[in-house]
Amino acid sequence: MSEHSHESAAQIRSRLSHPVIDADGHWIEFGPVFAEQMRKVGGDKAVEGFASIGRAVRESLAMSVAERQRRRLAQEAFWGRPEKNTRDRATGMLPRLLDQRLVELGLDLAIVYPTAGLRLPRIEDDERRRAACRAFNIVTADYFRDFGDRLRPAAVIPMHTPDEAIAELEHATGQLGFNVAMFGSLTPRPVPANGAGANDASRYAVWYDALGLDRAYDYDPVWARCQALGIAPTFHSGARRQGLRLSPTNFTYNHIGHFAAAGHAVAKALFLGGVTRRFPGLRFGFLEGGVGWACMLYADLIGHWEKRSRKGLEHTDPRNLDRALLTRLAEEQGYGDIFRLLRERDGWPDLESADLTGGLAELDDFAACKISRREDVRDLFVTPFYFGCEADDPINAWAFNRRTNPYGARLNAIFGSDIGHFDVQDMAGVLPEAYELVEHELIDAADFRDFTFANAVRLWGTQNPKFFEGTAVAKAAAALLAETKAAAAE
Repeated sequence: MSEHSHESAAQIRSRLSHPVIDADGHWIEFGPVFAEQMRKVGGDKAVEGFASIGRAVRESLAMSVAERQRRRLAQEAFWGRPEKNTRDRATGMLPRLLDQRLVELGLDLAIVYPTAGLRLPRIEDDERRRAACRAFNIVTADYFRDFGDRLRPAAVIPMHTPDEAIAELEHATGQLGFNVAMFGSLTPRPVPANGAGANDASRYAVWYDALGLDRAYDYDPVWARCQALGIAPTFHSGARRQGLRLSPTNFTYNHIGHFAAAGHAVAKALFLGGVTRRFPGLRFGFLEGGVGWACMLYADLIGHWEKRSRKGLEHTDPRNLDRALLTRLAEEQGYGDIFRLLRERDGWPDLESADLTGGLAELDDFAACKISRREDVRDLFVTPFYFGCEADDPINAWAFNRRTNPYGARLNAIFGSDIGHFDVQDMAGVLPEAYELVEHELIDAADFRDFTFANAVRLWGTQNPKFFEGTAVAKAAAALLAETKAAAAE
């Protein structure tokens, strides 16, 4: 976007009639100290797991471009932390300093996600992954214990199996007091080789489990436990080293859109897998990818339902072809060769097409959603899903545009600062950047309230009405939740 507002973050906040909630801030683990603290509570396995998550990045950055090209490895991020602005660097590392600076940043409450910890749920070794996640959560809870009125950290929850997810979720909420949870997603799972001892590329291939559709396990027990514990599952997975994001020379090429791609995959799988139908009260958050992809996915799902639902498939079912009419039209239009062939086939152009359905028992891609009308797509997508948006993204305005989004929908965009990471050069400039949407008349004051406050309250407060108790926004959040409940009852 263009130049920032001439007002400071604190000045903008002073004029607002509502609090500002940062739904996706980041803290930076100071590796050497943090690792030793993890060792004390989790032992060597926890530290080995924590150390393993950065090893591939360091190895890639130590390679020459030629070596990465030969191995088709992606250029990783280098110089990925704020350094010149040392005060911001320290703020990302030190919870006490972040707590002290929130007023200066125009924030009333920050939901804080890790940095290195984002990748802990993807550790391949089972023992190290579980040990590292458990120790990481214990140390994180201790780091932020004194700042619960303004800072709420996220626990990391591995999802390789439902059992390990439930075990860590119960420990994090019951023993450590977390009420924010970041779930692993797009878990890489090996593709079996073609036969015992087969020497082919499939030995090295993986597929990525998006949890809701074609999943390796039934994750419904995890979602049910989230519902019982008052936890809104949030996802902060990326897709930077996958598929088309494998430039060996250009990090920006690999980085742009990778959070959106990951969110797109998981949201689509949860929807088509019927998770939002089976758990209508559950809310899900997809962080740092913006909302543009969600607007497109929402419209795409409606369009595909109209054509690939059971009723829509009637238009392409080969058995519904009027063979006599097709033959007659070929004859009338003078296509002699086609006419003769059609007569030989009794008017059937492709004798096998009706049976080529891939062995599916259910042909309706939307069967798990149990959709009976187009508006069901809106209710099963727009209501449960929330989308983390960085302040400098002008596409955030799309979420609030009822004229563009089908059925007049407003998608649940939530403000996320991403403070602590390289793309925030000045923490104090984040709220002014977000407010430019109002200054440029792309959204109005009511939209901005939803973006920076109300939607975050609904994401976490719908699952847990007590979520905001004891925080600096408790009174305003309680009033908003009461307002939302009354509106739903009408």
